[in-house]
Amino acid sequence: MSVIKLLLGILGTAGIVYLALCGWLWVSQRRLMYLPSATVVTTPSAFGVDYTDVWIPVKSTDGGRLHGWWLPAKSDHPLTILYLHGNAGNISDNLGKALELRSLGAAVLTIDYRGYGQSSGPFPSEQRLYEDAWATWQYLHHERGVAAHHLVIYGHSLGGAIGIELASHIPHLAGLVVEGSFTSMADMASRSQYNRWFPARRLVNQKFDSLAKVQHLEMPTLYIHGVADASIPATMSKALYQATGGPKTLWLVPNADHNDLTAWAGDEFRQRLYRFLQDYVWVQR
Repeated sequence: MSVIKLLLGILGTAGIVYLALCGWLWVSQRRLMYLPSATVVTTPSAFGVDYTDVWIPVKSTDGGRLHGWWLPAKSDHPLTILYLHGNAGNISDNLGKALELRSLGAAVLTIDYRGYGQSSGPFPSEQRLYEDAWATWQYLHHERGVAAHHLVIYGHSLGGAIGIELASHIPHLAGLVVEGSFTSMADMASRSQYNRWFPARRLVNQKFDSLAKVQHLEMPTLYIHGVADASIPATMSKALYQATGGPKTLWLVPNADHNDLTAWAGDEFRQRLYRFLQDYVWVQR
């Protein structure tokens, strides 16, 4: 009888520890998911590009303000591209992509979410990131006079999920580009190391359910993904592409991983984006 009690005690303790670990994953997942840096490693001036520091207040319960860089267009072309970076670093770590987009002739705004870079405010969450993106659109529309049909949203990785959410709330948006993004955070959790021991999908509270949203998109959408992406499989962009309701294009880049796509794509990166703008965006002006 004492052996049975001992075994029950061990099982009970193990169960409590397991539930405690599940609780830790529930509470701590934002710290595992969002990896901001406050260190600004470079600025556009280092590349000889004029820019303006932008500060955008976020009107929400949590408050705070966003910092970003406005890179004016080289010409009087009315197109503006909003660049939304991924889960790590800040705008200075992702400046190369913003400069690539500016080379298309458009003005570019790249922003840091609250908790990233020089932006103030609380640590990121799914809802706060959506609020940050919406505040940025309001700034562009009301302070810069950017009309929806002159705006293209470009999101990389997590920024792609944020871009999909924002695009779903802006009628007549000129276009959306989603690079190396995922179908949902639950699907990503199923691929994680935690899924071997825990019900990872059920523990996700940062949903980012892009797959459920893209079917309602009406603007032209370009999906880009590296075939060799070890962080987010290209099959997820294929699934997003297949589920998207509006005009859509899919470009899979051979050999490209998650953060080196432009290096592998070379000049084709600008050529493909230029063609997308020609085929879907500029014809609507």
